[in-house]
Amino acid sequence: MKNDAPISAEKTSIQVIERMVSLLDALSRYHDPVSLKELASVTGLHPSTAHRILNDLCITRFVDRADTGTYRLGMRLLELGNIVKSRLDVREAALEFMRNLHRITNQTINLSVRQGDEIVYIDRAFSERSGMQVVRAIGGRAPLHLTSTGKLFLSIDEPKALRAYITRTGLAGHNKNSITDVAKLERELASVRSNGYARDNEELELGVRCMAAGIHDDSGKMIAGLSISAPADRLQEAWLGDLISTAEQISAALGYIPKLAK
Repeated sequence: MKNDAPISAEKTSIQVIERMVSLLDALSRYHDPVSLKELASVTGLHPSTAHRILNDLCITRFVDRADTGTYRLGMRLLELGNIVKSRLDVREAALEFMRNLHRITNQTINLSVRQGDEIVYIDRAFSERSGMQVVRAIGGRAPLHLTSTGKLFLSIDEPKALRAYITRTGLAGHNKNSITDVAKLERELASVRSNGYARDNEELELGVRCMAAGIHDDSGKMIAGLSISAPADRLQEAWLGDLISTAEQISAALGYIPKLAK
């Protein structure tokens, strides 16, 4: 009987998820807030079961409870949906431009987004001829202050948010070139804001240098970074203009108009 416990617990968890999804699906079919009785009826759930799950969904903001005791889909779904939309859209919009930039440089081109205190690599264009081993695969993560794209995101943080990041991370380094000093990081970010692009001079990986430019959506918000990674002795300054131009083209494809930027 003991061996059946994990299977039983897993089955129960799946049932809860299925019931939660059925309630969310039901709510999606109504324009106005819906009563508990109606939701229990259309999902086939016992009212007490539906109430318990809806309460948990309200706590996590997936569902909102109206003053009348009725329910509707919550803002958390919109927030998550917008995140997914921006990432899917930017990958689709960026792919051909990334390939073109790769053809110009013959080096690794990275597309990254911010997730908390790290960047996440969501796409890449590269070839074996670049002469550089790809250390972090798609889905890989790296600290913001050690990467060119990460510095782009830190450069637009409010001072309070930047201080919080520094406190949380302690500016831990990976090697002798890593920026671990607060004053040095602040000078670096000031340079990023002034220049409109960022660099990683072997701060994440020895022997690898990067340069990055930001990608903006139709609201003017920076949602991703485009970077070139190359062996330290092969990164060419001539590529900087191509990088910035490519990032601007991707932003334009997403509906970005510079005058709308905040």
